[in-house]
Amino acid sequence: MAAIDAIDRNILRLLRLNARMSNARLAEEVGLSPSACLRRIRLLEEAGVIRGYTALVDSGSSEDTIAVIINITLERQTEEHLDRFEAAVRKHPEIRECFLMTGGSDYLLRVEVAGAGEFERIHKDILSTLPGVLRIHSSFSIRNVLATRPKGRR
Repeated sequence: MAAIDAIDRNILRLLRLNARMSNARLAEEVGLSPSACLRRIRLLEEAGVIRGYTALVDSGSSEDTIAVIINITLERQTEEHLDRFEAAVRKHPEIRECFLMTGGSDYLLRVEVAGAGEFERIHKDILSTLPGVLRIHSSFSIRNVLATRPKGRR
């Protein structure tokens, strides 16, 4: 695929806001015919720029769950230690996301909890038992800005 141009970037921006937008509406917004717009979307998909589409699922009211961002530092950063840690993380569905990081910590994890009591259980039963963990630093979120739409948008 050729380099991504301004029209492709605009298509991607609009799809991030609303991936269910009709092709006709998307084409109108970016100034293309519907067939040309669909062709560009297919090229973006084939090139792996668009890897898929998803639904933002509300796991209850925003007051029911709290996202906790956890920075994990390992004792050692050898391939064996990283592999053991990652294999262990995959066994726990409570851990929603896990990123290998650069900088001050080795991994960034995200869990969702109903409250401090549930997080204490996850911390004690899961996080502190993961292999090779040297340090755990947790932060509780207030609100996920990008997971909610501005008022008036569908």
